[in-house]
Amino acid sequence: MTATAPTLADQAYLDVRDAIRLGQLAPGEKVTERGMAERLRISPTPVREALRRLELDGLIERIGPRTVRVASIRSAAVDDLVEVEIGLRGLVARFAARHATTEQIDALDAILDRADDLLFLVKERQDKRVPVERYLTDLFDTIQEFNDAVIACAHNPVLARMVEQSRVFSVPQRRQVVVLTAMNTGTWGMDRYSSHRALVRALRARDSAEAERIALADAQGGLAAIREAL
Repeated sequence: MTATAPTLADQAYLDVRDAIRLGQLAPGEKVTERGMAERLRISPTPVREALRRLELDGLIERIGPRTVRVASIRSAAVDDLVEVEIGLRGLVARFAARHATTEQIDALDAILDRADDLLFLVKERQDKRVPVERYLTDLFDTIQEFNDAVIACAHNPVLARMVEQSRVFSVPQRRQVVVLTAMNTGTWGMDRYSSHRALVRALRARDSAEAERIALADAQGGLAAIREAL
């Protein structure tokens, strides 16, 4: 079973949600359906549907028939959303252990091989005091590719959509935090890096409980670091 392509409303939802979380739409800012449609260069209908979903998420507040206002997200609400995302990441790993093909698992190992090469370059250049931002960015994107591939291994488009919609921090936000932290402290989540290989081993063994445990621990560590930094 393959994931269905996102609709215009799905894309509008993601675009507006990321704009809110990146600060491009500030708390209290008013947004009209027509104005957002012009901004996204689509018709008002998918924007209307997207805004309804964002209203249910608590990210916007309805103040008129065609006007909304960006809500202020309480710290506790962010923590709740983080907890949901962590749980879904664990569930994805459990499904992946049951449904991933051998080819998909081999592809996960190949992605991590590329990540290992990038990690070697980062360490080598750091020892020589050479700028490493480019390689750290590539490393982050490669691990993001790995995480997306694990979601595909679950063969559950509904779960994949739920994970995407539950992400508290956008990919650019995550990338920025990881890269800046690595540049400032010399660490980049190495305490969790080995867990990716462990997850692949659990998927090969079809050990759904172990795969879920590993994914939960990795998600908790990663999201906690981002939550603290932002």
